[in-house]
Amino acid sequence: MKAPTTVFKWNQLIWARGFNTQLFVSRLSFYTTDNELKNLFSPFGEVTEARLVKDQRTQRPKGFAFVTYKSEPQAQKAIKAMDGRIVGGRLIGVEIAKTTEPGNHDAGS
Repeated sequence: MKAPTTVFKWNQLIWARGFNTQLFVSRLSFYTTDNELKNLFSPFGEVTEARLVKDQRTQRPKGFAFVTYKSEPQAQKAIKAMDGRIVGGRLIGVEIAKTTEPGNHDAGS
């Protein structure tokens, strides 16, 4: 009975590290909306989620976001097209979002 659980966790680990479809978008204008973000990234594939990170107190965007695609090739296409592009007068950065394990807050290492 333990073997299927182990296989399931192993598959999750492989998916999280090798086939990430979530992108981190940085240096966005503080006036960007969720709809604008989704429309900006939609030409490269099916966007399943486009989420601006907002200040909890003011609900204003912090200038970065996460965009999730249905497949890895779509995410890669968006990175190639959007990284280093000027949007809303700002040079944005687009890269694969780093994943962390629960309790591990040092994703940059």
